[in-house]
Amino acid sequence: MPIVTFHLVEGESSVEQDELLLVRASQLYADILSAPMERVRAFISSYAPRRCVIAGIPASRGAAPAPYFEFFVLEGRPPEQRHRLLAGFTDLLVEILGVRRDLVRGRCIELSPDDWAIGGVPARAVRADEVAARVAHAQQLAQQQAGHGCAGRASPCHSCHKQNGGNAA
Repeated sequence: MPIVTFHLVEGESSVEQDELLLVRASQLYADILSAPMERVRAFISSYAPRRCVIAGIPASRGAAPAPYFEFFVLEGRPPEQRHRLLAGFTDLLVEILGVRRDLVRGRCIELSPDDWAIGGVPARAVRADEVAARVAHAQQLAQQQAGHGCAGRASPCHSCHKQNGGNAA
């Protein structure tokens, strides 16, 4: 399922930069989601400068590079993982392409396992055990946080974090 697409203006990156971005993004995705590398996909969609406008300025007339990315995760992935991916993909664009961080935009798209197919079969069926474990884990964390009054926090309290083996998610 891990798929990321970077939307870039043609000519704003070299072949080497594109390859490095795709390889490093794949590694990041696999690491954060603990997903086997063979499941990871990374793409670049390139757009002619005359077909992009950034802050009201056509890219063909010198608009600052402002990449956009989007990635998919199945429902049930903890916010911490999604946030790490948003930050990590942004970091890669800044580091590899030298773009301004404040101009990078990213989007996480959560999909129901019933709405994503692997080999033509819904992910809920193909990955039933993984999806069930992820949902159960998220519910357990929510119950722990609610019992300790930390349910509204961005991350669990120290007690919930410690009970979870040091992993917030």
